[in-house]
Amino acid sequence: MNISLSTPSLTASVRTLGGELVSLKDQAGTEYIWQGDPAFWSGQNPILFPIVGSLKDGQVDIGGQAFGMNRHGFARQSEFTPAGQGPDYAVLELRESPETLARFPFPFLLQVRHQLLANGFSTTFAVENPGPAPLPFCIGAHTAIRCPLFQGERFEDYELAFDQPEDADTLLLNAQGLLRDGGTEPMLCGGKISLDYQAFQRLDTLIFQGLRSQRVSLRHRASGRGVSLDFQGFPMIAFWTKPGAPFLCMEPWQGCAAYTGETGRFQDKPHVLTLAPGERKELRYAFTLLDA
Repeated sequence: MNISLSTPSLTASVRTLGGELVSLKDQAGTEYIWQGDPAFWSGQNPILFPIVGSLKDGQVDIGGQAFGMNRHGFARQSEFTPAGQGPDYAVLELRESPETLARFPFPFLLQVRHQLLANGFSTTFAVENPGPAPLPFCIGAHTAIRCPLFQGERFEDYELAFDQPEDADTLLLNAQGLLRDGGTEPMLCGGKISLDYQAFQRLDTLIFQGLRSQRVSLRHRASGRGVSLDFQGFPMIAFWTKPGAPFLCMEPWQGCAAYTGETGRFQDKPHVLTLAPGERKELRYAFTLLDA
């Protein structure tokens, strides 16, 4: 099921399967969200919950028992229930089920609100613990923005520009998608990264944590057109594409893939959040369209 949203200047579409915002168009009809060509990647804007990234050996220790989950968790393949809607917003919910309890033995409520703004959209994740025991979880976004956006442009014409001067290393993944203990490589110098498929072919994903910046722009170096992502409140930010693919995923994370040397216990995962019974936590990110 798809839900249509609109304002005088924007239209969008939200899909209940996965709870994703899967389309965002401006008045000129320019589509900003990658439309999921399986020749490169069929995804668009998946929600990463209750894990981000890959688990060690595909399993995680919860209360001394091993539970298996695929990369990025199960929310992206789950059917969400509409819980509220207006002309410019939609609220979707996901709760535990026998299928989720077999992989993640906790009751939970995940609410996702997609809201059109004056010149963009925001997504708010709200996780609530309705159960009697502490609820650990990670959560993140995986929003694929079309890049290049306009005819005659190239991927290499774009850059990532952070709102603060940054000199930071990217964390490094191994072939199994796990973070290498102590593995880093200089990548972010002066707060800008010129896009290049070769970097993604070699490193797969650019992953940063502990940045001063709270905003990053994907923009054409000459025209300035593109999008800006406000990821305030998220401790990590990642970028991913496939070599030759005309998109870039911009990913605020609360959590990350397992480290090669970690204990395997869920509560020990980096940046994991834990809610007490009855507690609720919200995280919000927002995209703004950058005009020429």
